[in-house]
Amino acid sequence: MIGLDAAALSERESYKLLIGSVIPRPIAFVTTVSSSGVLNAAPYSYFNIVAANPPMVSISVQRRNGQRKDTSRNAIETGEFVVHISDESYIGPINETAANLPPDESEVELAGLTPAASAKIAVPGIAEAKIRMECVLEHALELGGNGEEPACDLLIGRVVYFHLNEEVYADGHIDPLRLRAVSRLAGNSYSKLGDIFSMERPL
Repeated sequence: MIGLDAAALSERESYKLLIGSVIPRPIAFVTTVSSSGVLNAAPYSYFNIVAANPPMVSISVQRRNGQRKDTSRNAIETGEFVVHISDESYIGPINETAANLPPDESEVELAGLTPAASAKIAVPGIAEAKIRMECVLEHALELGGNGEEPACDLLIGRVVYFHLNEEVYADGHIDPLRLRAVSRLAGNSYSKLGDIFSMERPL
């Protein structure tokens, strides 16, 4: 067994170990609106469920040279964002939105995606997604950075409205085979849903 002291690793070395080990990672495709009204969109694979009562999700948005990215800045300023589940049907356009555009340009327009009005918040979602969740910002935590500038903004959103495509939703359940979610691996690698198996959990 190889042993590595995390304190002796560079940020890049730690990053490679984390993204290669914590796999597959679900991809949140997040829309926000800037203070000037620009619809921003970007994918994030540091994403998961936080709680079900009330329903909450988390997205960790890494900073660039200590500066907040559009997603975290917009979410913190407006208190709202929409989380979409990335799936095979539109993963190409999602990847296009990872382009480094200036704040006054819309990744949604760049990728040719279709804005869809939300029910309870002002931020639009994306019509191509089979699942989208309207969120209000519950907490924004500055984390990391080893005592210097924070390394990331951890956004915790409370889901106030679910949009579910009829194709994937029935009897209170999501059909994973119809959703066809895409997950992130390391580097430029992604994963589709693999074999599904069941096990009874101990009482």
